[in-house]
Amino acid sequence: MGSVQRAMRLLECVAEHECGAPAKQLARETGLALPTAYHLLRTLVHEGYLRRDKGLFFLGEAAERLSSTGAAQKRRSTVVDALAHWRDSIGVPVYYAVYRDGEIEVMCVSDTPGNPAVEEWADFRETGHAHAIGQCLLSQLDVEARRDHLSRYPVQSITPYTVRDNLTLLRRLERMRRMRPVTERQEYALGTVCAAIPITVGTTAATMALSLPVHQEDRLLLAAQRLQSEVGRKLGSLALSISI
Repeated sequence: MGSVQRAMRLLECVAEHECGAPAKQLARETGLALPTAYHLLRTLVHEGYLRRDKGLFFLGEAAERLSSTGAAQKRRSTVVDALAHWRDSIGVPVYYAVYRDGEIEVMCVSDTPGNPAVEEWADFRETGHAHAIGQCLLSQLDVEARRDHLSRYPVQSITPYTVRDNLTLLRRLERMRRMRPVTERQEYALGTVCAAIPITVGTTAATMALSLPVHQEDRLLLAAQRLQSEVGRKLGSLALSISI
C-alpha cells in the first residue's frame, strides 16, 4: 500500500508539470528519497503511466487513458442523474438516445418498478420507424440520410398501428415541426404511448423521450412539454455530457 501511495504522489506531481520534470525535482516535491523515487519512476515508465524524454518525466499513454475514461464516466453520470431527476419529478420512464454512424443508439434508460420502461421486444435499431425515439431522430436527418436508413431498416409492421411503408413514413417525417415533441401511440408496443423531444448538440442528433401506459394517454403531451422545458433549462450544462 505504501508503494502505491508513493507512486500516486509521483503521478500527481508529474501531472502538475506540463513541460516535464526531472527525477530530483519530483523526489524533492513529493518528499521521497531519491533512490525510492528513481525506482518508482522506472516502474511507472515501464508500465506506460509515465514516459521519459531527455531526463524529464511526463504522463504516459496509460495515465492519459485513465483520465479519458474517468472523464467519460463523469459525463455519463451527469446524464444518468439528470434522467433520474426527470423520471421522479415527472413520474415517467425517461430515455436518452442518439443517431450515430447510421444507427439508433439508446444510451440510457431511467425507470422504476412503478413506472417501468418499454420492453425492447423488437430491436430498437431496426424499428426506428415504429417508436417515437426513432421517428424523432430520423426527423432531424436530411432526406438522403433518412432514405439511407430506411434502405437498411425498411418499414415493417410491428403492431396494427405501425406506419405501413417507407413513403408514408417519409411524408410524416417531412410534416414534423422543428423542435416539437414527436408522439406515437401503440406503434411499437401495444398498450403504450410514447413521446420524444429533439435535441441537437453540434452535429449529433439526439433525443430525450418518455413512455406511458395507454390508459394515461391524456398525460402524454403535457409530460413531454414539461420534459422539454426541463431539458431546455439544463441543456447548457448537459451539452458536453449528452454527446457521449
